[in-house]
Amino acid sequence: MPLDARAKRFLDKLAAVNPPGALSLSAEERRTALKHLLSFSGRCVEVAEVQERTLPGPAGPLGLRLYTPAGAMPGQALPGLIYFHGGGLVAGSLDTHDPICRALANASACRVLSVDYRLGPEHPFPAAVEDGYAAVCWIAAQAPALGVDASRLGICGDSAGATLAAVVCQMASRPPRVRLALQFLLCPIMDFAAESDSRRSFAQGYLVDRETLQHDLKHYLRPGCDPADPRISPLRAADVADLPPTIIHTAEFDPLRDEGQAYAQRLEAAGVPTRYRCHPGMIHLFYGMGGLIPYAGNAFTQMGADIRSMLVAA
Repeated sequence: MPLDARAKRFLDKLAAVNPPGALSLSAEERRTALKHLLSFSGRCVEVAEVQERTLPGPAGPLGLRLYTPAGAMPGQALPGLIYFHGGGLVAGSLDTHDPICRALANASACRVLSVDYRLGPEHPFPAAVEDGYAAVCWIAAQAPALGVDASRLGICGDSAGATLAAVVCQMASRPPRVRLALQFLLCPIMDFAAESDSRRSFAQGYLVDRETLQHDLKHYLRPGCDPADPRISPLRAADVADLPPTIIHTAEFDPLRDEGQAYAQRLEAAGVPTRYRCHPGMIHLFYGMGGLIPYAGNAFTQMGADIRSMLVAA
């Protein structure tokens, strides 16, 4: 179907401003730009409770924000979703993605545990991976104290946060295994070394362009790191057979669409229960700009239904 009309108007306005190329931005300017984009998230939905916690990380305490969905009973053990925010692994924060976490918690009826992992270039690869894995191990061990049913604990993320979720999920599937009941990947970057049809077709003019991906990779990796390393590009992992049931959502006009679909196909071929959905007419980050793109609300309803069907009944 054609590009969503409201998404197109937004992209046309963005192009008219003629913003500087992403490669010319500093990491701080990239962070400011993402914060501005996510200011269009729309009305912030109410949840039952938001708690600020910390967890022990490999280089010091990490922030943890715990969202309890609306309607939850006090003290009720709920399914949990460990969430990693997007931002190319150089931008984003607990605050920028707060509206997304709220919407996801209510739609899925899960406690969402948003992890404030370290970002490049101040903390380059593999700092985020180390933080993500440490967070999953700690949360799994502390699940009852966090009000989470340990048998229904999943991992999720959006964009590069979904990259991190996929990498950490692969690590958790190996001994000493951390049992996860689900992974949910929203518009993931699955192969930083890819040159797919969607990357070529939507290389410019669709919000996340080729320069943005190159900028983030430059600031995330140390010199000499190979983007094809599976800890950076999880689509290239040698074995995906032992992963938990998986949900992958992509967007039709997203340069990252094809690699998300390719990962879904790999998982299905390996016997992993997998549900794949491509949101028609949408661009990358549409789910974080509900104030401009009303379809985001419908998308969260679909995400929640998929999560509940695969996680809540686990």
